[in-house]
Amino acid sequence: MHVKKDDYVIVLSGKDKNKKGKILHSYPKKNRVTVEGVNVIKKHQKPSYANPDGGIIKKEGPIHASNVLLFCENCEKGVRTRAKIDEEMKKKIRVCVKCGYEFDKS
Repeated sequence: MHVKKDDYVIVLSGKDKNKKGKILHSYPKKNRVTVEGVNVIKKHQKPSYANPDGGIIKKEGPIHASNVLLFCENCEKGVRTRAKIDEEMKKKIRVCVKCGYEFDKS
């Protein structure tokens, strides 16, 4: 997948188009991600030990990974990324196609 947990992304399509948020969960086998504040659904929950009142709760549902793009702070928009090998850390990092900003550098 081109995005992973804790990335800051922008949504490209659907009812939450142009919303930005952090990825809370990533499901690589299903190619889906859960983004903070996006695709909020209402779930009816029965009373349990953890939630004795039960009721209707709001939570984020997963969306397809192709509907999000990594958000670049330099470009201030969603961008595609390329892979680049970092020589000193000996690992692959993601780089913005437009400006060359390195996302995984830390």
